[in-house]
Amino acid sequence: MANLKELRNRITSIGNTMKITSAMKMVSAAKLKKAQDAVVQMRPYASKLTEILQKASSTLDSGENAYGESRESNRTCLVVITSNRGLCGAFNSSIVKQAKVYIAETSEELSIVAIGKKAGDAFKDDSRLVDRNIELWDNINLDAASLYAEKLMKAYLSGEYDKVVLVYNSFRNAAVQEPTVEQMLPVSMETEGPVDTTEYLYEPSKTEILEDLIPTSLKTQFFASLLDANASEHGARMTAMHKATDNANALRGELKLEYNKARQAAITNEILEIVGGADALAG
Repeated sequence: MANLKELRNRITSIGNTMKITSAMKMVSAAKLKKAQDAVVQMRPYASKLTEILQKASSTLDSGENAYGESRESNRTCLVVITSNRGLCGAFNSSIVKQAKVYIAETSEELSIVAIGKKAGDAFKDDSRLVDRNIELWDNINLDAASLYAEKLMKAYLSGEYDKVVLVYNSFRNAAVQEPTVEQMLPVSMETEGPVDTTEYLYEPSKTEILEDLIPTSLKTQFFASLLDANASEHGARMTAMHKATDNANALRGELKLEYNKARQAAITNEILEIVGGADALAG
C-alpha cells in the first residue's frame, strides 16, 4: 500500500487535472454552440443551392459544364481535413484512418492536401503530400475557404487533377461525428429522390447562370465541409473532456478511499503501540 504522502500527492494531482479538463469542456461547449449554429444555418442554403444546380444542369451536355467534365480518373487530389490540436478523442485519428483506407483501396495516382496540423503530421513522410495548410483551420471564414476552393478548382480545370475528394468529419451531434468521403470535383449532377419535372424560365440564360452558380456551389461545399469539421472538433473535445473529468473524479474517489484506509491503519498502529508501551510500563 502506498504511503500517505504519496497518496496525498496523487489526489492533489488528479484534482488539478480535473480542473483543467473541466475548464476545457466548458470552453469547447461554448465554442460548439457557435459552430453548431453556423452549420445549421449553412445546410439549408447549401442544400437548396445543390437542388437548383442539379435542376438547371440536368439538360446540359457534359461539354457545356467544365466542372462536370467526364474524364478517365487517374489523378486524384485527396483533401484531408483535421484540426490543429489534439485532446478531442478519436476526431483526428478517425479521419486519418479513413483517408488511409481510401488510399489503400484506390489505384489512382494520388496527391494529398492536408488541412490542419494533425493531417500534416500524419502524412508528413508521405511523398504524395503536396500541401499543408494550418492557417485555414485557425480562422475558418467564407473568404479564405473560397480562395482555397478556387485553387482546387483551377487545378482541376487545368488538368492537374481529374478528381478532388474531401475527407472530413460530418457533424451529427455533440457525441457523434461521422467520417465522410465526399467528391467535390467533378460535379455530380445525379439527383436523389423523386425527379422534379417543373419547368423554369432562366434569365439571362441557363448557361450564363450556371457559369456563376457552379463555382459558387463548389465554394459553398468546401466551406460547409470546414464548418462541419469545426463543429465536430468542438463536440468531440467536449465529449472527451467530459469523460476525462468523470474518470478523474472516479479515480480520485478510489484514491481517497485508499488514503482513508491507510490513515486509519496508521492511527490504529499508533494506538496499539501506545497501549503496548503502557502495558509494558505497568508490568
